[in-house]
Amino acid sequence: MAAGSVPGFAAGSVPVSAAGSVPVLAAASTAGCAAGSAADGYASAQAVLVAALTGTGPLPPGFDEVRIEAARKALLRKRAGETALQWPALAGALAADFLPRFSEWAAHRPTAGSVRDGWDLARDLASRSELPAPAVVELTEKRLLFSYRGRSAPRRRRAPRFARCQGRWLLQIGGRISTLGSR
Repeated sequence: MAAGSVPGFAAGSVPVSAAGSVPVLAAASTAGCAAGSAADGYASAQAVLVAALTGTGPLPPGFDEVRIEAARKALLRKRAGETALQWPALAGALAADFLPRFSEWAAHRPTAGSVRDGWDLARDLASRSELPAPAVVELTEKRLLFSYRGRSAPRRRRAPRFARCQGRWLLQIGGRISTLGSR
């Protein structure tokens, strides 16, 4: 490997630091800028790269499209796995379709955390009448336990609540859910 090159990139395609080892995004150029703004340049470059990795922005110049896409898909799989841990009925009901459906849904949405990602996916599927029955119960239980409007983190409810779901009444008191009645 030539001095000043970065593994996985064509020689000369990625600017490197003076030490010759750290890739520097073109957006991070601080030529002619005060020393204090160097951190701003790196933060801006990092934001561009994160946007590309999350699918919310274009590919930064000098980066290998294939490798960025592979990293983006790996991050989506990790995000889907974390969401499946928080929403097991949703993931179980969708089974083999969970990863493709989650990936399609999340491809151009920044993460808000696995609880919110699952909640937003479940609400999206419910709005299109595509939410499987076990996930309907799970979403109803989450709605009984937490208040969530899609803008900030879910907050635990303090007051008792009840809801009818699939022919049964669900009752939440003190953070515990009881099922009343039968189908």
